[in-house]
Amino acid sequence: MSRLIVVSNRVSLPDEHGSLPAGGMAIALSAALRRRHGLWMGWSGKVKADEEPAAFTRREVGGITYALIDLSQKDLDEYYYGFSNQVLWPIFHDRADLAEYSEARETAYYRVNKLFADQLELLLREDDVVWVHDYHLIPLAAELRRRHHKNRIGFFLHTSWPAADMLVTLPNYNTLLRGLSFYDLVGFHTKNDLSNFSECLRRQELRDINEDHCRTYANAFRCGVFPISIDAAGFASLAERDEDLRDSYCRLAGYDIVIGVDRLDYSKGIENRIIAFNRFLRSNKHRKRKTLLLQITPKSREKIPAYQAMQKDVAELVGRVDGELGTVGWVPVHYINQSLGQPELARLYRRARVGLVTPLRDGMNLVAKEYVAAQDPRDPGVLVLSRFAGAANELGEAILVNPYDPEDVAGAIETALDMPRDERITRWTAMMERLRKHNVYRWCDDFLSSLDPPRGLTASLDPASPVAG
Repeated sequence: MSRLIVVSNRVSLPDEHGSLPAGGMAIALSAALRRRHGLWMGWSGKVKADEEPAAFTRREVGGITYALIDLSQKDLDEYYYGFSNQVLWPIFHDRADLAEYSEARETAYYRVNKLFADQLELLLREDDVVWVHDYHLIPLAAELRRRHHKNRIGFFLHTSWPAADMLVTLPNYNTLLRGLSFYDLVGFHTKNDLSNFSECLRRQELRDINEDHCRTYANAFRCGVFPISIDAAGFASLAERDEDLRDSYCRLAGYDIVIGVDRLDYSKGIENRIIAFNRFLRSNKHRKRKTLLLQITPKSREKIPAYQAMQKDVAELVGRVDGELGTVGWVPVHYINQSLGQPELARLYRRARVGLVTPLRDGMNLVAKEYVAAQDPRDPGVLVLSRFAGAANELGEAILVNPYDPEDVAGAIETALDMPRDERITRWTAMMERLRKHNVYRWCDDFLSSLDPPRGLTASLDPASPVAG
């Protein structure tokens, strides 16, 4: 079996006890890497001086090699915060108005991808299979092909892919699009993402496609839909634990909890959600002092001005709603600006009667799947889900809403709270069966077997599978 190399901007390193960070993807990728004696390459999280030469450090943990690259502050500012997160991220989430393009940022993006290729080349063997992750590293395959490497190289996009009219707002978008043609397999979350990508190729009159096979820019490659998922069984077991939530949450007891969990990002629709919840309370006066929104929102990308402004706007909106509707004994919106561990989150999901997952645009959104997995099978809550999240393609039994329409979302919250238990169980059962079958291990297996069929995985990575291990 050939060795697997995973390349991503950040690496999920085990802690000093050998435990992996929370999140199903890290666990699934680590399982695949251990089976194939693999290597995971990415940024170390450390900042080097600009004049220091490029180098990487290697760590061996649990049968996996980690190759960690230090980046300079200039690289981080221009490649990561600049082009990746202030140009590509907004465009990939239909917010071209927030994209702040500059030639320096674009140059840094390709420079850092070249740096990754330079370091990877030192480690690459002829029969290695390379799996590149996300929009930070789209040009990496082209850089490796220029060095005449013929390895099987796959790419998976963790965000949505924009419509053609949105992509062309990016200067030199054709170079980025061409970069994907150097991969052997390009994976997307949904059929809509794949359709958007195909339309981008068609607009360039470059698309010759037969089923999932493309021939463009003189390169032949394949595209496919591989919806990412979670370890549904593992997450359910976290929610089933008997430990009490910490004392600070005792004030939630006795209320109908509507929960939202998102990092602070304009694509998540947090302000729209709070406005809709405010509308729900005003339209359903019998729900006041009985229902609250628990919005857990860790800060992110705090160096980017758009995120700084959003942090201020959300906090002010929460203050207005709580000030206008709250009483001495009841606060309608509980807003938490910090990360919580998965065990605590799982138990909060289980207590919540409604999971309110309403991004304006999202490639998948695993919070929706986590909420479903955490529910009590005998008395499950109800998922209210944005039509513009990739998860809506798999979780059709949720109440699907337009997150831009506060009346639609407010009505869905009331419908969810009023839903009879038999209907809730029927909806939840269908979604949970799907999540158990199409879990994160299945996602990993499917992509790798499609990328490298002759030498693909010989057994499922899922620890619950009878053929695992």
